[in-house]
Amino acid sequence: MTIEVDIAILGGGPAGYTAAIRAAQLGKSVAVVEMGRLGGTCLHQGCIPSKSLLRSAEVYHTVREAESYGILVEKGSISLDYAKVLERKQQTVDQLHRGLQSLMRKHGIQVVKGKGRVIGPSIFSPRSGSLAVELTDGEMENVVSKHLILATGSRPRKLAGLDDGGMRIMTSDDALAMTELPRSLLILGGGVIGIEWASMMSDFGVSVTLAEAAARLLPGEDSEVSAEMERLLTRRGVRVLTGINVDASSLVSGEAGVSVHADTESGRVQLEAERMLVSVGREARIDGIGLENTDVRTEHGIIPVNRMMQTSEPHIYAVGDLNGGLQLAHAAAHEAIIAVEHICGLEPQPLEAHRIPRAIYSRPEIASIGFTEYEASKRGYAVKTGKLPFQAIGKAWVRGETEGFVKVIADRATSDLLGVHIIGPGATEMISEASLAGLLDATPWEVSQAIRPHPSLSEALGEAMLAVDGAAIAY
Repeated sequence: MTIEVDIAILGGGPAGYTAAIRAAQLGKSVAVVEMGRLGGTCLHQGCIPSKSLLRSAEVYHTVREAESYGILVEKGSISLDYAKVLERKQQTVDQLHRGLQSLMRKHGIQVVKGKGRVIGPSIFSPRSGSLAVELTDGEMENVVSKHLILATGSRPRKLAGLDDGGMRIMTSDDALAMTELPRSLLILGGGVIGIEWASMMSDFGVSVTLAEAAARLLPGEDSEVSAEMERLLTRRGVRVLTGINVDASSLVSGEAGVSVHADTESGRVQLEAERMLVSVGREARIDGIGLENTDVRTEHGIIPVNRMMQTSEPHIYAVGDLNGGLQLAHAAAHEAIIAVEHICGLEPQPLEAHRIPRAIYSRPEIASIGFTEYEASKRGYAVKTGKLPFQAIGKAWVRGETEGFVKVIADRATSDLLGVHIIGPGATEMISEASLAGLLDATPWEVSQAIRPHPSLSEALGEAMLAVDGAAIAY
């Protein structure tokens, strides 16, 4: 059987389903091929389930601190039912999955469940880009289209030698599938995933060691944000090690737990825990999808694209984690819209990486957009900065969350806004205002002139904008 459509999409994650919906809105016939559940990694093994767990961890922490808010809770009655935590997580995922399926039906999008591979020119199509799909029942189906969008996402990267068949050593996928909390956890990798899991497990009462190979945690974030997060995690009892080099040959994994030796500036240390989480990034899922049947070029494990998301075969596009850009769901969705609108003859604006907000859902949250102070200076800008601690904000005191700050970076010559970095309560929500400011090319002074309600956390952003020119009122 052959399905003929205007646009075929391989992968049903945020990039794939966004592309499908936008194409349908523009009058195109669409088929999405997905071997797993619609929604992809983000909905089922990433963004949504991990944030659900983080929310439960946050609530658990808040209840344990309830007395400081004047609410008396019998300490002996506070307990964690991790099975219920997992149940709530799954209910959230299932609800969103049903909503996504409804959207597919609403827009008349065909969803083909099976493993798709790109095939070369055939009797069905004179050029490569059609899909051969092995359905779940073993039957085969062909999806023929004028344009193909690859959106197969990524998977957790593993470290050579650090694998025990899943007994004690986990990827983030494995960690989300844990049915019981370990007593102790060793996390290798102090990036976004490592920070979120360290924060979550710490709030759940797990003893956490967080080890990062770079000289500091979150090496892609502003150095002041990294330092503040390390300080706050350490204060919560997380053991933080940076600049470490793990000796995989020393790995011991068994019933008693896992241990490994690592070299640090101060010498060799032994790292031990009941379980280990390897969170050292993700790699593009480009193998096994039939690229050998095309002229699509690959490079260092990714598919390079132009500013309209076209591969070296112009009718084949690649969006999301597999094209080497920022591995973020919202970036993938935006790339998908660019690809579809380009296919449809519109003139979408290219995506600029420094306009994409980044978010870390730890406690406290971290969010940023634009350049760090170091990056801006390296690009030749003479920078000026403004910094406003949440301790200066009334709403932060009302919430009982006064740690962290907002940092604004601007060009001293033009006053152009170069970057915004937030660590503190509400950071992942407030960063959207900075994203809008960047889109509108607003200067810090212009952003500061927006009137914000009092008391609100958003006042911190406005005050930080004023602080760039030494005009902050609250600090």
